[in-house]
Amino acid sequence: MSRTRRRAAIFGAAAASVVAGAALLPNWSAGAAVVDDPTVDAQTKATFQRLADAVFTDRTDALVSGEQGDRDKPLTNGFSGDVKLSSGTARTEDSALSTLERRKDKLAKAGETYSKASTTVTLNATRVTGRTAKAAVTETTTLTYARTSGDAPKTTGFQARHELTFKADRQGNWQLTDIRDTDQGGLAVNTLSKPKSVKATTADDTMPNAPRAATTRWPAAVPKTGTTYDYKAMAAYAEKYVYSYNKDYPDFNNHTAGGDCTNFVSQSLKAGGWKHVPGYVYDYTKWFGNADIQSDSFVGVNEWSWFAQNSKRTTALANVYQLEVGDVLQMDFDRDGSKDHTMIVTYKAGGVPYVTYHSNNTLRRSVASLVASYPNAYYYAYRT
Repeated sequence: MSRTRRRAAIFGAAAASVVAGAALLPNWSAGAAVVDDPTVDAQTKATFQRLADAVFTDRTDALVSGEQGDRDKPLTNGFSGDVKLSSGTARTEDSALSTLERRKDKLAKAGETYSKASTTVTLNATRVTGRTAKAAVTETTTLTYARTSGDAPKTTGFQARHELTFKADRQGNWQLTDIRDTDQGGLAVNTLSKPKSVKATTADDTMPNAPRAATTRWPAAVPKTGTTYDYKAMAAYAEKYVYSYNKDYPDFNNHTAGGDCTNFVSQSLKAGGWKHVPGYVYDYTKWFGNADIQSDSFVGVNEWSWFAQNSKRTTALANVYQLEVGDVLQMDFDRDGSKDHTMIVTYKAGGVPYVTYHSNNTLRRSVASLVASYPNAYYYAYRT
């Protein structure tokens, strides 16, 4: 039975309640008992958290093969009464689970399957205005690769932040009516929202345009031959600070176009030996960053690409699978010529590079997973 059919009874009941006047309408029927603006006590907040946990666990499990991914009913089915999904959100989540199950099939064709997963949700803050409650949560997910060999990573993981909107019905019961991703990047493997694009400045007319990289499997290997930089140090830095940001630098997630992804990669490159090139912050031939000031090339997706090419610190790779530890991968989601996201390779095994990045904060996601999830994006591979 499909996930959509599993909720058929719920939808039927919801439709009946609309006819009966029990839907969330501002002009409730005359004579119906309506409570004052409800309060959100500690118990209600705890239930908000548990429902959020169920929502994102359902989404993650839709990507898992085997018993965990084949559960008969979504965990969110177990919520009713004081806090539950609205009928509209239940339909949306069924559609989301179907979409993620199709993504699971695409990932499997690319050689990426997960045998199990663990998702936990932390409630960060709750804001109540009248009959509306906004809950800010952080999702932390770990997925276990089903097939690994040799020294291949056993797991991948990410953190993602969301805002959930609850609305109180006339009896004072809370219904989850909206779920919004609040990270700038939106690149978690169970994310459904479209990644945000970044518009390049007009300077791209005079800056070098990096060549696109192919995404076909098993290209000719291009091993690193130089020892100019400490690539292990780059990877170690990225994996150390993927979830806990280094306080020696600002956090640009949701504070600038593109989020914190390029700032994070620049920090990693600096940890491996890239030296500052001081100067004017808007000069794309300069590169520097610390707690107080950062060049545009240190924090901007396209600006980093221009510096990397102008400085000759990078060379282009013809294929994303030629990337090695310490190399950089960029993506242009909507193929408009402006690059949108920056990642650094922190592991490679079996011919597959694994990237670590911010916004969403993600550890060791395989390039195969990215290509399967975003087959229409443009990819740019940089040898550092």
